[in-house]
Amino acid sequence: MELQEIERILKESLNVDEVYAQGENAHFGVIVVSDEIHSDFTWGENKHLMFASLSDDFANISITCTAPSKTFNLAGLQVSNIFIPNETLRFKFKKAVDAAGYSQVNVMGLEACQAAYEYGEDWLTQLKAYLTENIAFVRNFIAERLPQLSLIEPEGTYLLWVDFRALGLTEAQRQDLIENKANLWLDSGAMFGPDGEGFERFNVACPRSVLKQAFEQLEAAVNSL
Repeated sequence: MELQEIERILKESLNVDEVYAQGENAHFGVIVVSDEIHSDFTWGENKHLMFASLSDDFANISITCTAPSKTFNLAGLQVSNIFIPNETLRFKFKKAVDAAGYSQVNVMGLEACQAAYEYGEDWLTQLKAYLTENIAFVRNFIAERLPQLSLIEPEGTYLLWVDFRALGLTEAQRQDLIENKANLWLDSGAMFGPDGEGFERFNVACPRSVLKQAFEQLEAAVNSL
């Protein structure tokens, strides 16, 4: 597939004006492992678009990973789904999994996975409504009580990014603020590289009382600066 065709498919699928597929051999011999474990959580008008759905050519080089663990809180049962349309690639993957001793999924995991997908739709609908309210709580709390920070509006997932850069703190100072003054444990954006520095990631998939306590502790810590 030519680069121009790749760009055309991406522009139409993603509804964007410009896409650049770069690299001399960027589209040759590449296998794309697409982790789509958060695909059930999208907000507003946003929709999740699976890589393999873009075209048959893309599907042929893809390994799509999903799981009920994020959506239905089943992480402890260690069950995931791997979709590999390419028969040759699927055979190689199964051979590697067999050699590693992970070819058999535990029975409880299988049963839980099936039950979640067959009977969990109503539960998921209620969960997404609750998470939407949690996101609104964070948005309003920051706007009203922590204007020094700013929320990066999420398109999906229950992991929210908050911009701390206006505080003017170094990485070490910000971690001290969060861990020792606010008594919170967050994911620093720095763990994802230089572009993430100054940002912190919050998991809002929790009771609102926990979220409220966390942000009140953060508010007290910021006000102590």
